[in-house]
Amino acid sequence: VGPSAASPDEGVVEDLPLIDEKAVEQLAEGLISHYLPDLQRSKSALQELTQNQVVLLETLEQEISKFKECNSIVDINALFSEAKHYHSKLVNIRNEMMMLHEKTSKLKVSGINI
Repeated sequence: VGPSAASPDEGVVEDLPLIDEKAVEQLAEGLISHYLPDLQRSKSALQELTQNQVVLLETLEQEISKFKECNSIVDINALFSEAKHYHSKLVNIRNEMMMLHEKTSKLKVSGINI
């Protein structure tokens, strides 16, 4: 195999028929005109879908914040009921202390009288 060996691509350019530039341009325009309307409709549908998704996301964020507010209200209600519970315990302790104070006062008085 020497430099005189023929390349496999040799003569390929000569074997191709001449391509008409105008025909290629017309074929390209025909192909584009065939698919372009569908692509434009798809593009507008995708844009509308994207806008609707943005609106939906904003609505979901608002609903989530409402649920968070509701949860904080539930927490506040639980806190108030717990405060009522401890308030009643304090009232009971105060009443018991007052009763014990009265009993000790009576005992002191009866102890002095003895």
